[in-house]
Amino acid sequence: MASSHLTRLVKIYPTRSGAMNNEHDRVARAELARRIARLGRATFVDNAPAPVSEPDNDPQDTLFIPTGTIDLEMARQLGIRNESQIYGGVVPHGFVGSKVITHPVFPGRNEVPEGWLPELGAALAPYVLTGWSAFSVDAVREASLDMLRNGSIRLKEVEATAGLGQFVVTSPGELEEAIAQLDAEAIARNGVVIEENLDNVITYSVGMTCLFGEIISYWGTQRLATNNEGATVYGGSTLHVVRGGFEQLAGLSLADDLQQGIEKAIAYDATVSKFYPDLMASRRNYDVAAGMNSSGETRIGVLEQSWRAGGASGAEIAAFEAFARDRELSAVTCATMEIYGHLDAAPEGSILYYSGIDAVAGPITKYAMELE
Repeated sequence: MASSHLTRLVKIYPTRSGAMNNEHDRVARAELARRIARLGRATFVDNAPAPVSEPDNDPQDTLFIPTGTIDLEMARQLGIRNESQIYGGVVPHGFVGSKVITHPVFPGRNEVPEGWLPELGAALAPYVLTGWSAFSVDAVREASLDMLRNGSIRLKEVEATAGLGQFVVTSPGELEEAIAQLDAEAIARNGVVIEENLDNVITYSVGMTCLFGEIISYWGTQRLATNNEGATVYGGSTLHVVRGGFEQLAGLSLADDLQQGIEKAIAYDATVSKFYPDLMASRRNYDVAAGMNSSGETRIGVLEQSWRAGGASGAEIAAFEAFARDRELSAVTCATMEIYGHLDAAPEGSILYYSGIDAVAGPITKYAMELE
């Protein structure tokens, strides 16, 4: 695969976010960067990027892989001017890269960060589940009590990943128990999402990625795993990938629920880009839930976006590698797996991203592979 802008270097850029920063995340991210560099016939530099003012450091020659979304100021400092220089995303304000933008704040609440656009929540409403975002404990309580009148709800800490930091609430008493576990300063800084809870859920991944001038798009399903502490967490994704962007994906004529989920993800993407035109992302991944709410209604909606290297990235890169090997190939299925506990060996033909005992997560193995 040839680079579209003569990339010489691939560098990981560590952001301030503590998310995805355990040992297994860091090791897997480094392997991801190596494989991306190989695709672009570039060199992976395994350290933090130096300031762009240093001699012989031309940012136009560098593809950055941030550990989270970065803001416009940091992008300017790094010399990032377009999507071809990043595997991830650049946002005008830090909160725009989080799930908190998916919903408006409850009527009458004015605790919002600078740059918050109140009209965005209403514009996204047709494409998401019913919910609110909140930036204070009182706002969490008020919005939650209102939603509990219609059934169970789910509280989500904005900075949490892999399905952690979530609380299903069915009563005011359970609400107070959940609120007691939240950090007031974190709520004020990052927000909390309050959303209708669904049962019998299927979580789809819908995305588009541009790398070295090539574009892929995909739909997929996520699997759940039980971590070493007994909690249910993200366990990997299976992606059905095609060459081309969202237009090609939307034209696949899939099952009704899935087709609806894809269309909602594409609309979510376009709506956010309209409200925040400075948004720049080469990786656009959306979690879409399909399930049944407390009233027995089938609901389909976007849960959140990911404009950074994430859990499904290994499958994306496996697809890019497959397309690079066979220029006639138009579609491929690839998967990532995250297995907790001891595993003798990853399957033959898989791409190992991590296998060991993480100091926080315990024994875990992460790999990707092409399925068909």
